[in-house]
Amino acid sequence: MIFLSKNYITFLNQKNIAVSLFSQMSSTAHKESLSPSNQSQGKDSACCLCSLPLLSSSIGRKWIVAGTGILLVLFVIGHLLGNLTIFPGPNWINAYAEHLQSLGPFLWVIRLILLTIVGLHITCTILLWHENRIANPRKYAVENTLKTTIYARSMRLTGLVFIAFVIFHLAHLTWQGFNPETRTWVDAEGRHDVYRMLIAAFSNPFISAFYILSVGLLAMHLSHGIASLFQTLGITSAKLRPLFEGGGRIVAWLIFAGYASIPLAVLLGILRYPHASACSFCH
Repeated sequence: MIFLSKNYITFLNQKNIAVSLFSQMSSTAHKESLSPSNQSQGKDSACCLCSLPLLSSSIGRKWIVAGTGILLVLFVIGHLLGNLTIFPGPNWINAYAEHLQSLGPFLWVIRLILLTIVGLHITCTILLWHENRIANPRKYAVENTLKTTIYARSMRLTGLVFIAFVIFHLAHLTWQGFNPETRTWVDAEGRHDVYRMLIAAFSNPFISAFYILSVGLLAMHLSHGIASLFQTLGITSAKLRPLFEGGGRIVAWLIFAGYASIPLAVLLGILRYPHASACSFCH
């Protein structure tokens, strides 16, 4: 009888310990569910877009921003190499443009993929920025901006302005919305005379200035963005970080120099078209 009572008391003690542990776990889970970060995740999960596996977490969004950023940098470099074919002469860039048009429907597939990449990059960047605002809602009277560079602080601004430029650039040169007559310009071989169109466009100093300013903002964006890619992917360290930051800035401003060289060459008369012009500013 004494043996049974001792076992019963031991059972009750174990039961009380289990109940106590379960109560503590329930209390902790309840507090975590009420935290701002989890509430924001709950709101995000309500969105059908954010219910995707990668988009449902901050880490996944950062990886998407990094991955799409790499693809966009590669596109910017590839597009620059194509544009630089203007320097060897009309035949080079007109042949390059004809090759792109010969892709037919596949060219539109590439454009749609590129548009999707841009959309994911922008969407995830905005979501991450919103999460940071929720996590750090308090604003100080004096902000300490000495720890960050101007490139980092202006990421959203430079990105938005450059998007506006891309829309204008497409309407101006890809769709020829401002100068429809350029659609009928052909060279001696019957190809669309892209060389003449570019000379006519950049002969306008206002368009050239806007173009140079926009690619300058792109360089500022990339100066911080390229280095951030390595940090997000986890392949940086205290020793390597200055190397990546310096390398990112060099690449960014080399891209700027390449793009800006075309309108500058037109304004300086290095690139010229000897025949009819599209505007009063043309050579």
